[in-house]
Amino acid sequence: MPKLIVIGAGVAGIATAIRAAVQGYDVTVFEQNSYPGGKLAEIRENGFRFDAGPSLFTMPQYVDELFLLAGKNPRDYFTCSKLDLVCNYFYEDGTSISAWADADRFAREVAAHTADNAVAVKKFLAKSGEIYGITSPVFLERSLHKVRSYLNLQTLRSLLRLPAIDPFRTMNEANSRRFRDAKTIQLFNRYATYNGSDPYQAPATLNVIPHLEHHFGAWFPQGGMYNITRALVRLAEELQVTFEYNAPVQEIMLSSRKVTGITSRGQFHPADAVVSNMDVYFTYTRLLKKIRPPKHILRQERSSSALIFYWGISGAVGESLDLHNIFFSEDYAAEFNAIWKAQRIYEDPTVYVNISAKLEAADAPPGCENWFVMINVPADSGQDWEQLTNEARKHVLTKLSRNLGKDVASAIVSESVLGPRGIGKNTSSYRGSIYGTSSNSKYAAFLRHANRSATVHGLYFAGGSVHPGGGIPLALLSAKIVAGMLRQVKR
Repeated sequence: MPKLIVIGAGVAGIATAIRAAVQGYDVTVFEQNSYPGGKLAEIRENGFRFDAGPSLFTMPQYVDELFLLAGKNPRDYFTCSKLDLVCNYFYEDGTSISAWADADRFAREVAAHTADNAVAVKKFLAKSGEIYGITSPVFLERSLHKVRSYLNLQTLRSLLRLPAIDPFRTMNEANSRRFRDAKTIQLFNRYATYNGSDPYQAPATLNVIPHLEHHFGAWFPQGGMYNITRALVRLAEELQVTFEYNAPVQEIMLSSRKVTGITSRGQFHPADAVVSNMDVYFTYTRLLKKIRPPKHILRQERSSSALIFYWGISGAVGESLDLHNIFFSEDYAAEFNAIWKAQRIYEDPTVYVNISAKLEAADAPPGCENWFVMINVPADSGQDWEQLTNEARKHVLTKLSRNLGKDVASAIVSESVLGPRGIGKNTSSYRGSIYGTSSNSKYAAFLRHANRSATVHGLYFAGGSVHPGGGIPLALLSAKIVAGMLRQVKR
């Protein structure tokens, strides 16, 4: 039985382990932390439970697929419900828009609160679906770094339709042409942040993202997002995958540019192949000590990071809120300019508030709510994060209190904070960037690191820092691509 070692128990690492085990590999996962999940972890404090990282769940079919591959019923491991209301959007002038999952209802809602009509919204969503139809089978589900990926009719058809994915103008340019109202433009520009990018730089191809919410839907896993991690680990263990926790990997061992195993806690562990779910930057700089790193990859612009406040809230401060809520900056362009050009936090940031207790009462004590409050911030480049965090906290509290008409600060009974440096430390993400490299280039999809090493035989890469990108669905697709490569090797 061939031996596979996976470095990192993030969602892509666990998914790779499951797929490889189904294919007949003897799999061991080495994880530096005492818990699995990577960014898909949880925090428990003072009776409150928070999902530490991702809080939006789309395309659950990619999770279900892992159980089905193993001959299991996904619902025996976890359940999730589709949301009727995806998100509430709040603007500084008092306007609020409810993004309903139903496309017709959502279009009517936008038309009721902006100068844009429902037809324009429906056309936009249709375009989003068209981009998905072109890109999904070619750019998302296959390696872009293998010649064979381009030698089939489906790929040829997609390449001939390349202009239709709108790669030659920015999201903001495209959305400003489609809509008249600044509120509508801002709402759809926001989707660039789903992979840590800037809508004023990123290609309009990223307008594919709304399709994921309004076609496939947004979902809530019973027990919270971390139940996805729990379910996948349980499945992996049933498939005889071994998890080694508190086990950071020191080096990927090679012989004549072929993987022979890894060292962890001073011991050598042999393997026929190694999959790194660690950020590709640190895989090269920390673990491949005898290999010259690909400088063009390591120099790429990193995605944005996040500053997250985990607030235990007492009382009815958030009675007008739902699971997902966005409080927009009044000047979106200035906010992104601050993040990307000035490398600082904007004084009027767009604030995301997730409250899982709205659907999972056990996540907070009676009469309380668990607020996951996040703003987009630059990746760590040596800023004074203590000062920036203190200033941002004041700005966020002022903004939320103003919009809600209530004193949020006085309702906080528990607090934890996570910023770029903490994200970097906890998840081995270079500079605390959440999605690896940014997509602020029309060529970004082609410039991400491949899922297989071009110079080291038996070395593979999965996770948000490599192809096809960050976020739970794409991380799971990276595992699927790697598993396909491992299957070919095993044959």
